[in-house]
Amino acid sequence: KHLRIKGHQSPNPLFKRMLHRSNRTAGPSRPDSAGGRRLTDTRPLRSLAKGVMLRVSLLTAKVQAMFKNLWAPWRMEYITDLDNTGDCFLCEYIKTPAEDARNLVLWRSESTLVCMNRFPYTNGHLLIAPHAHKSDLAELSKAEMLELMQMLTKGQQALRKALNPQGFNVGVNFGRCAGAGLPGHLHFHIVPRWEGDTNFMAITGQTRVIPQDINESYQAIKAAADL
Repeated sequence: KHLRIKGHQSPNPLFKRMLHRSNRTAGPSRPDSAGGRRLTDTRPLRSLAKGVMLRVSLLTAKVQAMFKNLWAPWRMEYITDLDNTGDCFLCEYIKTPAEDARNLVLWRSESTLVCMNRFPYTNGHLLIAPHAHKSDLAELSKAEMLELMQMLTKGQQALRKALNPQGFNVGVNFGRCAGAGLPGHLHFHIVPRWEGDTNFMAITGQTRVIPQDINESYQAIKAAADL
């Protein structure tokens, strides 16, 4: 219940401040019958420590309140399909050019395919993939890499003409833990963005606001690419 404090030196600055404050409000001292030294009642120190811990807890709660979760419940259909062991849909698209309209394939090149994403983040979300079923950039030839970059550029230009976005997200995911739905067949994403395209509707109503039917977007982007 008591702490010997004579000659005590704490390396912790916070403890030193607490000790200094507690000494000013400490209870009465009494002789130590064992060694003649004096002991100080540390109840004020314990009370001060509790106050400090309470302040730390309140500060932690405030910091946590600054970081809000952004809920995207419409992606659950996509997430639950990640373990689907069926055939690669990109390879199926590549094998069936006669089904391009039904598969929302916009255009093809010698080694690359561009199509609409059926689970878009925003209107006009595109996928660009090599014909070859490869999982890593290091596996691509120089010709395949060049053509992918050319198709990325073409896709961005077509989106700009067709939808007039205010910005773009362009990227690629490697591995399921990074969000890749098809880890065996790499593909780039082009996501057009507008101010306010992530809003309360998706969070409170579990509803995406996609202002245009995906088939209408397909026709508009395809026409813009042909200009």
